[in-house]
Amino acid sequence: MSNNIKVNEERLYKVLLAPVISEKSTMVADKNEQVVFKVMQDATKPEIRAAVEKLFNVQVQSVQVSNQKGKEKRFGRFVGRRDHTKRAYVCLKPGQEINFAATEAK
Repeated sequence: MSNNIKVNEERLYKVLLAPVISEKSTMVADKNEQVVFKVMQDATKPEIRAAVEKLFNVQVQSVQVSNQKGKEKRFGRFVGRRDHTKRAYVCLKPGQEINFAATEAK
């Protein structure tokens, strides 16, 4: 049973790929106290919640997920497609915040 927990903990470190830094994510962060992350395509809401709580030592109120289809791009006469992405909008409990500048310095 402890082996199963270890696998889950290892997976939690891989679920979050990167924070999304954009105009929209900054607006959402100021207005709704939410943080936006790029996550693995097969990540679930409970996994995302557990990963954020474990990595940043904060309490999560809710998680919303958005799937984005990859754009079709042309390379000369060939048509290709960018990868699909998944974003997680993580709403933190009141009084909680994630400071990315402080976490990078550690």
